[in-house]
Amino acid sequence: MDLGPFLLLATLEGLLQAAVLTLTALGLSLVFGVMRIVNVAHGEFYMLGAVIAWWTASLLSSNPAAGFFLALVISPLLVGAIAYACERLILKRLEYDPEATIVATIGMLYVIQQTVLIAYGPDARPVEAPFYFRVQFPWFGYSGYNLFVIAAAIALLGICWYILTKTRLGLIMRATQFDRETAQAFGIPVGKVYGYVFAAGAMLAAIAAVLIVPIRQAHYLMGLDPLLLSFIVVIIGGLGSLRGTVIAALIIGLSDGVISVFFSPTLAKMISTLLVALVLVFKPEGLFGARAR
Repeated sequence: MDLGPFLLLATLEGLLQAAVLTLTALGLSLVFGVMRIVNVAHGEFYMLGAVIAWWTASLLSSNPAAGFFLALVISPLLVGAIAYACERLILKRLEYDPEATIVATIGMLYVIQQTVLIAYGPDARPVEAPFYFRVQFPWFGYSGYNLFVIAAAIALLGICWYILTKTRLGLIMRATQFDRETAQAFGIPVGKVYGYVFAAGAMLAAIAAVLIVPIRQAHYLMGLDPLLLSFIVVIIGGLGSLRGTVIAALIIGLSDGVISVFFSPTLAKMISTLLVALVLVFKPEGLFGARAR
């Protein structure tokens, strides 16, 4: 039996999952790295991005390509604005207390989820892909849109890396992450930075959702799995580590793709959970996280 076609298919499916997972987990890791809070509502911003994408695309149902790319712009902006409002109205008033913000973001999770259920309904709804073509490999044809999602995620990660490491905005964010009091002493508006970072994390999740919703339909409960997988990625890679997030997402995505094709998706989830347990026992700060002093 030739395993080549199955291995190639598993690798491509794993790369697709890793691409979307990296964007989602990067948003969660960015919020924790700068603000030092755990955003339990992160998966609901992902779900909200998919639902808004469906709504935007439905306005231009006669032109799927225009509807999709309009959703790719509008959905992250709307989700970012909602996240910014939540941060200003709720988290800022709690003064970013770690325990209080966990409870508050759990509340945000249920408010967003139930609001979408009332307004959108319980049904899963598709968004039409902006284009259809297949890339022919020696053994099978593969969706060109799936490859576009992988390429788009790589490009967005490159943009994020450039912003965080090469721009003044990235310097301000890193300074705030390193020492909040010192950053304030140098005139950095830490409160505004926190608001923008929280919004940026939600926007990354929304972009990931818009990219994946033509493959997986929009549903009001679709935020749970991305949230759990994002926590797995940031725990393994190290909270606040961009490099760790990317590498951990590749590990989880590729292993999930390969194991799901050759064995079962349940086994893939079990192995991911086992990896988290091993990292927490032997390297609690994550593979690339900085050890707390």
